[in-house]
Amino acid sequence: MLIKSAEFVMSNSDVAKCPKNRLPEYAFIGRSNVGKSSLINMLTNKKSLAKTSGRPGKTQLINHFLINNNWHLVDLPGYGYARVSKNAKKTFQKFITQYFSLREQLVSAFVLVDIRHEPQTIDLEFMTWLGENGIPFSIIFTKADKLKPKAIENHVNDYKNVLLQTWEAMPNYFVTSSTNHLGKEAVLDYIDNLNSNMELHSI
Repeated sequence: MLIKSAEFVMSNSDVAKCPKNRLPEYAFIGRSNVGKSSLINMLTNKKSLAKTSGRPGKTQLINHFLINNNWHLVDLPGYGYARVSKNAKKTFQKFITQYFSLREQLVSAFVLVDIRHEPQTIDLEFMTWLGENGIPFSIIFTKADKLKPKAIENHVNDYKNVLLQTWEAMPNYFVTSSTNHLGKEAVLDYIDNLNSNMELHSI
């Protein structure tokens, strides 16, 4: 998929105020400081579409971006934000849960995971929640440029070994780097294929 246009649409914390059209949506979410904003900017060819910050928890709203005038990329707040209050965490958790539970336009979520670290309980618990609620998702391993190929393979296998203890199959996944654009084409082609399948079924 070639990204010809990427525009900010709106930010809010109320799912009821999200765009009313029926365009398909793809939601990106992960722990704070996982490299979500950098990944979104890399995928859309826009250096500052999503705001990057050295301070975890920068994204605190549901952010909609219109891509190629035919689908929405949704940037959701990170979970596990260390520098916000407990009340703020509860607020974020509430509208994140509402988004996934109520947003009919959602086609798939992308759960971002820093490939440099061993499987984290908070990531695994969130994936389990998505699975239990029947929400399709893929894993996006970020920051792959920080590791050598063998280490990347080992870390992906670590996740496979953990997930296959409770899952029948390893969820769909991508290995990416915002620095060298690794995985960019694979992620965008995956979205493009899902959009094309929906168009065929609607005919």
